[in-house]
Amino acid sequence: MDSTAPGLQKRLGLFTIICISAGAVLGGWLAEAPYWFEVTGAGAAFLFPILAILLLPIAFAFAEQTSMLPFSSTVGTWLGNSMGGFVGWIAQWLFFLVQVVEPPLVAYIFSTALTYVFPETKQHQTLIAIGIMLVWYVFSNFNVELTGRLAVIFFIAMTTITLIVSGYYMLAGHWTLSNVTDHGGFFPNGGWGAVIGCSVLVLKYIGLELPPTLVQDSKFPPRKMVLAILAGLFVPAIIYFIATMALGGLAPHQVIAGLAMPGPELTDSLGMLHVFAVLDIIAGLLFAFTTLMGFWTSSARVLYGASQLHQLPRGFLRTNRHGQPWIANILVLIFSVFFALFSGTNWIQYMYTLSILAAGVVYLLVCLSAIILRVRHPEWERPFKMPAGILVYSLGVIISLIIVAIGVTELPAEAVFPITVYILLGLAIPLGMKWYRAKNADWTPVILSPSDAK
Repeated sequence: MDSTAPGLQKRLGLFTIICISAGAVLGGWLAEAPYWFEVTGAGAAFLFPILAILLLPIAFAFAEQTSMLPFSSTVGTWLGNSMGGFVGWIAQWLFFLVQVVEPPLVAYIFSTALTYVFPETKQHQTLIAIGIMLVWYVFSNFNVELTGRLAVIFFIAMTTITLIVSGYYMLAGHWTLSNVTDHGGFFPNGGWGAVIGCSVLVLKYIGLELPPTLVQDSKFPPRKMVLAILAGLFVPAIIYFIATMALGGLAPHQVIAGLAMPGPELTDSLGMLHVFAVLDIIAGLLFAFTTLMGFWTSSARVLYGASQLHQLPRGFLRTNRHGQPWIANILVLIFSVFFALFSGTNWIQYMYTLSILAAGVVYLLVCLSAIILRVRHPEWERPFKMPAGILVYSLGVIISLIIVAIGVTELPAEAVFPITVYILLGLAIPLGMKWYRAKNADWTPVILSPSDAK
């Protein structure tokens, strides 16, 4: 490993980052759909576009601050400028949790897909998930262009396959509207079920905040990052709506909620062409793999960015000859394995609620930061500036608070220990950094400003 390599390298174009972002947001629904139907029924299809609109204030807060302070450290820099260095670190640490929980989630989806072909692998799901993460760890140390190229290829392939399979489900003679409207209707658990569904399905948009972490890998102006962020909202909204409606018409929501992988299993049980079950699995695996790639890359950049702010030792800035932060990649692997080990059998709700709770707090802080910086530094150049920003970001604060509140109520018991350990570790790291700075006097905390970007 070459510790003198020149850091992150600008090699990703706008379309590539759009594919990484939208692909990361889309990943995982192959095995997660039963949870959606259990929580809120086929009405989940309508919640996706509604959520995309509701999350716009948060998306614009990320976009504006990325254009103004274009660093991989993202939330750590923004909160450092608006609320101080310690809050900046807390935000950065929670942001890392949002990103690093995703790789073990999609690794479990891989192992779930394998149980469709090899049923005996079910008892070894955790080991298989860890094995998948070890494989990607090796690839994560190669040029970021590899991730970008794979993301583009996979995104085009998986969206095309999904549209073809969804069309087949709706036209093969087994899809009926009664499966969607009867058995309790679109929202069999009522209005509160729809509210819970909105909070739960927020996880499917975690990834909208991923593009800003790649700003130092991008070769286009930061003001255009808003396009990648918006693509991460509305491309998935369309795909999720189509796929959920196509699936919901094949069986009542109670049946779908009881299946491990509804698409392939219903294809076989209804006597439809088996090739579409295979295509559904292939698309699901491509979605999951794209999510794994995107969030792993983003997680490493969050740690790299924390080191930019001297919140972590300088070693996290070290890159190998391919321009990859290799020490950060090791830590991403360690945390991914840690969360996988404590997932238990309820791994979907466990991963969902961890992400939702952490994301809600991060979104809240980011919206507050956007408001404070509008007031405190109106003179700072904002290449992307949201009209009526303070009002828009105030709406983002309200939406974030709702996400946090419902995330707390849905947190399963098995998630309490790992998240407690994670929070305690986050509080201990600043104490450890005091010892580190005593030996490295040049590593006092820094807060980056727009002048540093120039």
